[in-house]
Amino acid sequence: MPLGHIMRLDLEKIALEYIVPCLHEVGFCYLDNFLGEVVGDCVLERVKQLHRNGALRDGQLAGPRAGVSKRHLRGDQITWIGGNEEGCEAISFLLSLIDRLVLYCGSRLGKYYVKERSKAMVACYPGNGTGYVRHVDNPNGDGRCITCIYYLNKNWDAKLHGGILRIFPEGKSFIADVEPIFDRLLFFWSDRRNPHEVQPSYAT
Repeated sequence: MPLGHIMRLDLEKIALEYIVPCLHEVGFCYLDNFLGEVVGDCVLERVKQLHRNGALRDGQLAGPRAGVSKRHLRGDQITWIGGNEEGCEAISFLLSLIDRLVLYCGSRLGKYYVKERSKAMVACYPGNGTGYVRHVDNPNGDGRCITCIYYLNKNWDAKLHGGILRIFPEGKSFIADVEPIFDRLLFFWSDRRNPHEVQPSYAT
């Protein structure tokens, strides 16, 4: 597997000179062509396999009606991956790189010092206008600090296929539209600083 591209990434430099300043200044940032095509394809194939095998279930809503599936509010299908499952080596490799980036941010994330993460949520929006209404990942101080999303959509045309992640940064005069394109890695604060929505998607 040609890992030359990844081996050349200076993860510490990316964390300190790009991710940390962006999070503080605008609350989010993304890196394109993160894994490179070959390794990104390995992650994509594994996720497609999970999808084909029926491993993904309707995403649930938190809050007072926890555990309730409401497709008109949240249309994704998900499963949780630790990275040590059989056949998930590429996902594990991706998670290890994300872990290193966050660790390099260290004590520079304001009041946060991130020491652990949850399992990875593998998600698929099956098209048909499915999305996820405006919400906050961690509205109630449950410990989540940073949300990281790695996109796997090849040949994605947001004008045609939708699926844009729209962020409404708190106290800012702008909104941010992030297209869910293949091999893009996105970071944003998980708390009330970043309400966001997944706009309707018309392709899987």
